[in-house]
Amino acid sequence: MEKLTDTSPGAGPGPSSLRKAPEHLNSSGLRIEYVEGKGRGVYACREIPAQTVIEISPVLLFTAAEYEEHGRHTVLDHYTFKWPDGRMALALGLGSLFNHSQRPNVSYSLDTSSDSIRYVTTRPILVDEELCIFYGHKLWFDPVDAMDRVDAGLTDYADDGWGGLTNMGEEEDSGSTLDDWLLNGFADGIPEATVPEEQLPFTRLKLTPEEEEEEDFESIRKEDAWVVDLPDPKLAAVMLKWLKQSGFETPSMAHLKRIRKVDNKMSLVLVLTRDHPQPPQFPETIDLPAPYVVVVPKTAALTMTSLKLKSTLWPTIYAPRKKFESEPWSRSKARWACEAMKEVVRLAKLAGEKGELPVAAYVPVPHDEETKVATLMYESISAYDTRKSANHPLRHCVINLVRAVGELRASSANSEVKSPAPQLTPIVDVPTPSTDNAWTIPPTAQEVAAALSPSRSGTPSAQLQSEARNGAHYLLTSLTLFMTHEPCVMCSMALLHSRVKEVFYLFPMEKTGGCGSITCVPRLEGVNHRYAVNKWKVGGEKAQEWREQSGLCISDDIDV
Repeated sequence: MEKLTDTSPGAGPGPSSLRKAPEHLNSSGLRIEYVEGKGRGVYACREIPAQTVIEISPVLLFTAAEYEEHGRHTVLDHYTFKWPDGRMALALGLGSLFNHSQRPNVSYSLDTSSDSIRYVTTRPILVDEELCIFYGHKLWFDPVDAMDRVDAGLTDYADDGWGGLTNMGEEEDSGSTLDDWLLNGFADGIPEATVPEEQLPFTRLKLTPEEEEEEDFESIRKEDAWVVDLPDPKLAAVMLKWLKQSGFETPSMAHLKRIRKVDNKMSLVLVLTRDHPQPPQFPETIDLPAPYVVVVPKTAALTMTSLKLKSTLWPTIYAPRKKFESEPWSRSKARWACEAMKEVVRLAKLAGEKGELPVAAYVPVPHDEETKVATLMYESISAYDTRKSANHPLRHCVINLVRAVGELRASSANSEVKSPAPQLTPIVDVPTPSTDNAWTIPPTAQEVAAALSPSRSGTPSAQLQSEARNGAHYLLTSLTLFMTHEPCVMCSMALLHSRVKEVFYLFPMEKTGGCGSITCVPRLEGVNHRYAVNKWKVGGEKAQEWREQSGLCISDDIDV
């Protein structure tokens, strides 16, 4: 990256021997030479095949404050770039010596797990050929090659929140560039390597109480319950029998101990006020004072600290459980998710171009072979919103997709698509062909087929096998759904009913979203299924710019 001009007479455009370059020991057949207008550069001593790892450079990292106060005032400012976590990085070894080219023959990838950069040849390299990388469009020097020349101007590193080497500036197709920033990742590196939680492209939403710690009094979730004082301890057995006969022995009370003793006073918790708003009426044969309301813990204690805190309200059951641990993700699985999100963005853009709302949903083939075999899901399936063309308010992309999956499940590899399961009929109102091929609503068969776009070619015969696990083929069971926008409450409930495993979405819908905004459906009490909710990491001015340029903006009061 150093730009030193050799002004010696006779200096040519190739490697120069007028200034002695340091010897560099490596196994890739590389050497360091000086070249006019570029200073030091990296050259090949022998032919190097394409896709050869030629250097893994460790990086030296500076905190933002340290770099702002010292580093940017030195020559380091021409060598450093922004690391994904916000620190400034200096590539060591050959990493800082690769010169810029508009037609690079070396690509690079950042490995944040080891704080290093991997350089790989993109094509075969000839003997004495210089190895170059692409710095970006905003350069702080005038390139020697006129074809590389662009408007000079120092890159403002502090404003670049996208990571990567130097600054990958806006290209003519800036929307495509931002697509890459948001959705392309994890292509390089060891596929089986685990990605640290903070480096995943999404944020997991906590769904269940077991995932939340209640280690201070303010975090304890509470509710009201009816309590009565027992003037005579002998009444405890009588009242416990009466509670069982009266139907007050409910699962909602299982986390509380019935009796509380404080000094010489004994009290009995009867029932939660949400289950019995009015005070319970005791038999006339039992002489007791009137019941009153106290605040009690809402759940059992998972830790000793939580037990002590909750017991100050009311004696609570101690039920320690394994602390919530996020499912580890490999680089290959993260790449799978990026590709799926890229596909759902493409589908949403297509919907927008057709005059529909730019909202889409996509279920890819499962990443792991075990899930693929268990669910018999060997092909992806997708749908987009069709409420405009269908002139029907319930044609949301999720409803369309659930219907499409139901049809796919009900069809064999070579048969025509059958009607969906009866239980979907009330909530999934998508046109189906009648025996005379007449349609009951305006959209054509081609339009509906485009919106419900499963590709059914080549479905393996395993789909018909009966030895699959019971329930594994029910709608979205064990499958992953990707969406451009947060689903509304109706669609969130449809996903719960379909037994989806997890949902990823790009844009939250603060006024209508049912997966974390106005409510979180899989977190509601009493639901018989919970699915994971993950929000893609997008934000800031560039993300909003990308969203607008991609045509994915919709009003925040629309039910998606």
